[in-house]
Amino acid sequence: MLEGLRVIEYATYMAAPGAGSILSDWGAEVIKVEPPGGDPIRKFFRTIGTDIQDNPVFDFDNRGKKSIAIDTTTDEGRALLRELAETADVFLTNVRPGGLARSGLDYDGLKSANPKLVYCSLTGYGLDGPDADKPGFDIASFWARSGVARATIPKGSEPFPCRTAFGDHTTSIAAAAGICAALVEAGRTGKGRLVEASLLRTALFTMGSDFAIQLFFGRLGSTKQRHEQTVPIMNFFKTSDDHWLCIVARQGESDWAPICRVIGREDLIDDERFNRAKARRANSVACVDVLDEGFGKLTREEAAAKLDEHSIAWSPVQTLAEASQDPQVLAAGGVVDVPSSAGDGSTFRSPASPVRFPGADDGPKGPAPRFGEHSEEVLLSLGRSAEDVAQLLESGVVSDGAKREK
Repeated sequence: MLEGLRVIEYATYMAAPGAGSILSDWGAEVIKVEPPGGDPIRKFFRTIGTDIQDNPVFDFDNRGKKSIAIDTTTDEGRALLRELAETADVFLTNVRPGGLARSGLDYDGLKSANPKLVYCSLTGYGLDGPDADKPGFDIASFWARSGVARATIPKGSEPFPCRTAFGDHTTSIAAAAGICAALVEAGRTGKGRLVEASLLRTALFTMGSDFAIQLFFGRLGSTKQRHEQTVPIMNFFKTSDDHWLCIVARQGESDWAPICRVIGREDLIDDERFNRAKARRANSVACVDVLDEGFGKLTREEAAAKLDEHSIAWSPVQTLAEASQDPQVLAAGGVVDVPSSAGDGSTFRSPASPVRFPGADDGPKGPAPRFGEHSEEVLLSLGRSAEDVAQLLESGVVSDGAKREK
């Protein structure tokens, strides 16, 4: 879908590179501009003492890209980055706004030379306000600052961290969507625009239903333990073989009788403690205890068959190990094969990008690049002579790390 578009990705870590990975899967040429030491996520596993050829965390966010290493602390390096931006359809960065402005690499500094440029700034807190130039990481900007962490913690429990890059990759999706919208406009008008994505704002949208309640009513109910649920039949129950199930109750009273039939307790269908939503809420503890007992007598396989028979919406509460082998995950295209950086034709499994385009080549376009692997190729694409390329490499403004390991 994006074939023929050039993206310059001046970014490290996960959120912005994740957006670049989506655009790469969808066909864009994504040139990753790395600092002399490389993207820190290249060292993700070395930091914990694991030495492997492929780095699944780095590779997930950087597959199919080209890598050029530029020292942008130098005048010549910044000039080279501006030259790259002049050839681009998209400039994607997570560098803090203040540093970009001082270097002339902000949107205002680049748009005059390339009016059609779509410039995406991905930050922790946005481009305005007192914290605009603060460093942003998802556990702080997305998870903690937004209220998501506090809203997620069950009542009486202590805070806990989000999983690795959970907020980053949610923001990657938002940034990729914003970039594509701006590309549509640029194609129609010939003018680019600034696209502003932030971990904070994406988190607020992700929690939008709860945030809407908070904004409208000025208050929000806490996340409750299983026995304290407002709708106790919309809950989690464990089977006799230690599998948890998620039961989803529809609005109204339509699901109580079928659930009673699932657990073999038809005698409870007209029980006044449970046969109305208000009564179930008032007797939540007793209701959950009854359902725990009923589901606790069924195996997962037995419960699944009965829930399907009675048209109850449900799902197994799976581990990622189970999800990785789930036939529906595979049928939905949730896992793709990524070429190994070893260059031996081997592949390994990796998460797919978030949207499928049936009939299109919407998967990985190649392995993640080695550090500086494409430096010479990218310089030559700018029309630089072999002598210019040699001079830039000799001076250290550009690094050619094609033979370095990730």
